[in-house]
Amino acid sequence: MDFNFALLNVSFILLVGIFIYIIRVKRKKQIHSAFLGIIGSLLIWTSGYLGLFYWYYAFSQSLDIFVKIVLTGIILTPSFVFLFGYIFAYNRIKNILKFKLFFIIPIISIVLLYTNDYHKLFYTYFSAENIKYRVFGPWFIVHTIYSYSLIITGLAFLTYFTIKNSGFFSNQSKLIIIGIIFPFAINILITLQVGNLPYYYESISFSIAIFFFAFAIFKFRFLNIAPIALQRIVDLISDSYIVINEDLEIIDYNKTFVDTFKEVLNIDRNYSFIDLLTNSSQFDTDQEKILEIVLCAIEKRIASSYEHHIKGDKFDRHFIIEITPINSNESIIGTIILFKDITDHKRYIETINRNQQTLMERERLAFLGELIGGIAHNLKTPIMSVSGGLEGIYDLIKEYDESIEDKNVTKEDHHEIAKEMEEWIIKLKPHLSYMSEIISTVKDQAVHLNAVTSYSFTLSEMIKRIEILVKNELKLHHCELNIDVRMDETVEIFGDISSLIQVFDNLIINAIDAYGEASGEIDLIVEKADDNNILFTVRDYACGMDNDVKNKLFKQMVTTKGKGGTGLGLYMSHSTIKGRFGGDIWFDSEKGKGTTFFIQIPKKFETTNSEQNSNHEQIA
Repeated sequence: MDFNFALLNVSFILLVGIFIYIIRVKRKKQIHSAFLGIIGSLLIWTSGYLGLFYWYYAFSQSLDIFVKIVLTGIILTPSFVFLFGYIFAYNRIKNILKFKLFFIIPIISIVLLYTNDYHKLFYTYFSAENIKYRVFGPWFIVHTIYSYSLIITGLAFLTYFTIKNSGFFSNQSKLIIIGIIFPFAINILITLQVGNLPYYYESISFSIAIFFFAFAIFKFRFLNIAPIALQRIVDLISDSYIVINEDLEIIDYNKTFVDTFKEVLNIDRNYSFIDLLTNSSQFDTDQEKILEIVLCAIEKRIASSYEHHIKGDKFDRHFIIEITPINSNESIIGTIILFKDITDHKRYIETINRNQQTLMERERLAFLGELIGGIAHNLKTPIMSVSGGLEGIYDLIKEYDESIEDKNVTKEDHHEIAKEMEEWIIKLKPHLSYMSEIISTVKDQAVHLNAVTSYSFTLSEMIKRIEILVKNELKLHHCELNIDVRMDETVEIFGDISSLIQVFDNLIINAIDAYGEASGEIDLIVEKADDNNILFTVRDYACGMDNDVKNKLFKQMVTTKGKGGTGLGLYMSHSTIKGRFGGDIWFDSEKGKGTTFFIQIPKKFETTNSEQNSNHEQIA
């Protein structure tokens, strides 16, 4: 008996401590108030038994007021259990007035309890020492049925929440369920006189309940957050997550994680994260990497992430795995491992790439069609001329052959035939030269067009190669190239440098040819168009273009060189800038004042170095 008395005193002290702890919580929520009601009711219940003990030890008899205090705690507790269970499961009570109705019967019970001497509706006789000497009234039956119904309903809310939700608060709810069940299970047995249990067993049940309450509060940080609110949030998150403690045990996971990995992983709380990896063949290829990243994140207390492909017989998905340590008071209380499913994104990118390749192939075929059409159009006239010339030469050869045996044909006649043949050959040479130039141009451009080498190169590297390529042509025609770089030359461009240099070579050679036999200056200006693009300007001060040429430039194979050009260089340069660099090319030309070509292409990235001042070079 002395042990139980001491245990009851300890229970009372712990209840007072928890009660004070909850009162001191800032920004109390409904769940704090409901749990405070439970603790307060148990405190009243316990204090009544303490009063009975102390009074009995002092006077060897019971005092009815302490009996009423015990019963008051018993009456109030079920309503708060019901409210607590509801709030825990559904986050909050929206209509508080409606739920106040649940206290009507408890209030009536308390009123009848303290006026019991006048009507005996609650009990006829109540002995705290011996349950055999307890005679209850009709209202006690109403109170008991109502109270147990509330307790069962409240526990049902908690149990439903525990079963339904796979995440953070399951351990909390389990502890609270056990803590509530113990005292009421003992109370039911004593009330129904089952097993002839002594009344002080209720005091023992209080100690057990308080132990579970304290464990939930201080170990699992119960009452610090609203359970269902957070649980619903994390369960609605499309990304999967698990939480591991400092011992690498899984203490939490959301519903999405279960649904995502149910076919490849067997998971449960307190399951080792290491065992989770080692027991799954899906992670075999990257076990050490995952563990290394997780342990490194925990040790250094920094978040990290990487991409991981999990593939099996029935599972094939891509994830971004993020590891984030949870810090509290300069210590790590856990680590969140988030699995962001990027499978659809990866497939979308692959689809885009395939579509882009298809589109590029279609554009390539369209370009080849236009190219072939343009070449056929440009070659039609010289081929017909060559064909006509060859026909004329054939006729002269035939005439010469027939005249060999003709005595009337003189030596002078043979010389005349030979002279006519020579004239035809002279006429054919320009046409053959033109056809040869077209073939060479197509060959050179096709090499660059079909090149697949793409890499980064600096602006400085490109400028130097342009200088070397056009130096001899400039010197031969007594022209000067003025290079003015108005930005950082270390900026990198992504693509095939040879293709781009070929474009500038075409533009500079065209500018040289525009001067004819005269000397002149050509400007190459490089500057920022905006934060993401570079603008190139190639300008000459020659004769400019005719309106007929300007209207057809880039659309058809027209030349700026008059009869000496093929028009292929500019036509293919336009395709190179548009198709291979994702840029743009345009021009401005005024008759008698010159022509300016503009090229804008994106850069890969920009260095942090300050932009250089104007860099002006002259190449003679």
